[in-house]
Amino acid sequence: MEVPLYQGFVLAVTIMREAIDEFRRFQRDKEVNSQLYSKLTVRGSCFIRTDQLDGETDWKLKVAVSCTQRLPALGDLFSINAYVYAQKPQLDIHSFEGTFTREDSDPPIHESLSIENTLWASTVVASGTIIGVVIYTGKETRSVMNTSNPKSKVGLLDLELNQLTKALFLALVALSVVMVTLQGFSGPWYRSLFRFLLLFSYIIPISLRVNLDMGKAAYGWMIMKDENIPGTVVRTSTIPEELGRLVYLLTDKTGTLTRNEMVFKRLHLGTVSYGTDTMDEIQNQLMNSYSQTQSQTSGNNASSTPPRKAQSSAPKVRKSVSSRVHEAVKAVALCHNVTPVYEARGAAGETEFAEADQDFSDDNRTYQASSPDEVALVQWTESVGLTLVNRDLTSMQLRTPSGQILTYCILQTFPFTSESKRMGVIVRDESTAEITFYMKGADVAMSTVVQYNDWLEEECGNMAREGLRTLVVAKRALTDEQYQDFENRYNQAKLSIHDRTLKVAAVVESLEREMELLCLTGVEDQLQTDVRPTLEMLRNAGLKIWMLTGDKLETATCIAKSSHLVSRTQDTHVFRPVTSRGEAHLELNAFRRKHDCALVISGDSLEVCLKYYEHEFVELACQCPAVVCCRCTPTQKAHIVRLLQQHTSRRTCAIGERGRPGRRACAIGDGGNDVSMIQAADCGIGIEGKEGRQASLAADFSVSQFKHIGRLLVVHGRSSYKRSAALSQFVMHRGLIISTMQAVFSSVFYFASVPLYQGFLMVGYATVYTMFPVFSLVLDQDVKPEMAMLYPELYKDLTKGRSLSCKTFLVWVLISIYQGGILMFGALVLFESEFVHVVAISFTALVLTELLMVALTVRTWHWLMAVAELLSLGCYVASLAFLNQYFDVPFIMTVTFVWKVSAITVVSCLPLYVLKYLKRKLSPPSYSKLSS
Repeated sequence: MEVPLYQGFVLAVTIMREAIDEFRRFQRDKEVNSQLYSKLTVRGSCFIRTDQLDGETDWKLKVAVSCTQRLPALGDLFSINAYVYAQKPQLDIHSFEGTFTREDSDPPIHESLSIENTLWASTVVASGTIIGVVIYTGKETRSVMNTSNPKSKVGLLDLELNQLTKALFLALVALSVVMVTLQGFSGPWYRSLFRFLLLFSYIIPISLRVNLDMGKAAYGWMIMKDENIPGTVVRTSTIPEELGRLVYLLTDKTGTLTRNEMVFKRLHLGTVSYGTDTMDEIQNQLMNSYSQTQSQTSGNNASSTPPRKAQSSAPKVRKSVSSRVHEAVKAVALCHNVTPVYEARGAAGETEFAEADQDFSDDNRTYQASSPDEVALVQWTESVGLTLVNRDLTSMQLRTPSGQILTYCILQTFPFTSESKRMGVIVRDESTAEITFYMKGADVAMSTVVQYNDWLEEECGNMAREGLRTLVVAKRALTDEQYQDFENRYNQAKLSIHDRTLKVAAVVESLEREMELLCLTGVEDQLQTDVRPTLEMLRNAGLKIWMLTGDKLETATCIAKSSHLVSRTQDTHVFRPVTSRGEAHLELNAFRRKHDCALVISGDSLEVCLKYYEHEFVELACQCPAVVCCRCTPTQKAHIVRLLQQHTSRRTCAIGERGRPGRRACAIGDGGNDVSMIQAADCGIGIEGKEGRQASLAADFSVSQFKHIGRLLVVHGRSSYKRSAALSQFVMHRGLIISTMQAVFSSVFYFASVPLYQGFLMVGYATVYTMFPVFSLVLDQDVKPEMAMLYPELYKDLTKGRSLSCKTFLVWVLISIYQGGILMFGALVLFESEFVHVVAISFTALVLTELLMVALTVRTWHWLMAVAELLSLGCYVASLAFLNQYFDVPFIMTVTFVWKVSAITVVSCLPLYVLKYLKRKLSPPSYSKLSS
């Protein structure tokens, strides 16, 4: 009855721990599902939040189909005869193609639909009220198509222990068969076989599961109580040891490495550069320029409107610095997708701000845009005197330093795309009727469309080395005829059903020629606190860090350099965009010739490489010191994690089945778009940030700041793994040593299948006599936390799995056989006449040996360890008075009993102490060198 009861206890402990985890998961889901969002009304458009889809925290402006806005009443929308054509469901969250056709008008109205007309599932209407038609539902929505099913995570240590337990089971069967064979298969041998299987069943460490589960709970409690990493929560208590076995660290960028707070740092005009300390010069020049412009305008009020001609046809005249500053600041203030939002503090209800007499108060104005870069640029123009005060779908209003309101009509807007790497806007100045095409974008995209210059490439490189995100700003003046011709061709291209993107891009490119280069801007994305030292620590700990982001390539590369994810001495190989197998082959060959080089690749190119050269690409990428994947969808992030698990064939330890994932990967993120990656990784860490709590609630561990990850891994992860490894092997040793004694006893007494210890002795040995000292190993530490933080190189040893390997397991097996043999043979040699004396001497020596072996294993004593040792010894001594059934009580009170037990215990333990001392002197471990 002892074994079934004990197994039931083990299962009860495991089920209880799993139930607690499941209840906490239920509470987290309930917390997220109960969140509500307030809505404000904005006429003709609305803002949505997409942070749970693409990780970007800024609001995005979405516009309605224009023909529906001309209906007399809202109810008329449900009486029109119209239909929507939409492309089939796909993963890409950054594009959409469709058409809206109204058939009950004469002629029928056709309008193109694009990404700016869509509201994907899992996005939130943050401002405005909408009526929409549902196109995709269920599994066809972008959010579901980009979400993977969570898996049940099992730690590598548990997999290794499973393999060792299988080996111990085979040893149990083999030993039982050997004993029956030595009996000569006499009588009902199969009955003897089962009796031996039961006698040697302590070889299987049933109590290991209980000890490990309790240990994992203790590690989680220690992590959450660590004052150096406040706010850290352990949400999955089954894999704390995984934090100590990581090789790959896959991290999001926005909100994880960065704060997602942009600050304008530099304006370069080619011959002159302005930094944060010279912005007042820009302000003065802008004030003077607008003062002159206003005086000239007031003097020409009576004159008729001057004829408009393209500036490119006029002779080039060298402009003054003041006029160049004026043009540059005006271009930055106009070329964007930013909308000012006015809401009086404490006011409730709907807000209308499109009226002509709106009070544009600076106190209650906030800016919303699809990118924080855009907001930073507009905030900078406000700081130097040119303020964006109003914007709707058709117009924009700027306030000059003198308070004058300038109105511009928005004729066309060309949003940023990953293919074009630039955005543009065509505006008409209402005061002069001049039409101007403004464009800004990455230097690689803009260098081919601006007029020849000799400074752009060099200055872009200089700013990038400073960690700044650069944008090139240019303009081109258009005549009425040029614009009308463009508009006709553009509208026709937008209605195309096939190859719409290519046709639209071709029409826009016809304008992007010989544009006047105005300026180069530099914006800094503020990094999270202590990101650089944390990444440096993790790199020294042997982790390879990959950054997976949905942001554009230039931004990702910039952050990788400024955060020191890519060190200043390392080269960066930007993987060229590839679309075919041949292009991928050529680019892979070019990359193969690079050495010690960080890789930067876009999601589209990655998809092509994985389609045709999956093994070759992953093999090359794994050799890189750092990898940056930009424009990644949530599905791609999770796919990259799984690829690393499948292709890293080199094992982290010497134990395991072929085909099981080797090197462990950890995913870190803070947004809903990171959930799939976090759930796919061996260990997921969520950061509570501006993008909500979805990532932190779905993760195995959540932290409040990125800098806490360093201590979480190199201190708690390292300690958890080493403690569990020591605890596991000691529990196995505890079962092996008593099984060895049983085998010796049976061999001496003619291979009889008779138990050496019965009843309470066996139960007490595995519980009250040895449980507390063995479990106290979860408090052990080889080095202090401060030392582990100072020398993160100590973490590297853990990835080799040397704390729990075939070698260490065999060492403990030999120790168990040696000690079990000494204890049993010693008791048999020294016993006098009564067999009960053999039981008393051997069992007492066994308990003392276990207590001494715990003391031998401990590297740093904790007061609770001493209490556990003394408590267990006291329990055993006190129980001797009640063990009349098993012991001869008068005999154990004699000096003979004491010296015999002492002699056997010394012989079983002293050689091991001597060997440990010699090993530490001749071949000390790395941590002992630091401790000394």
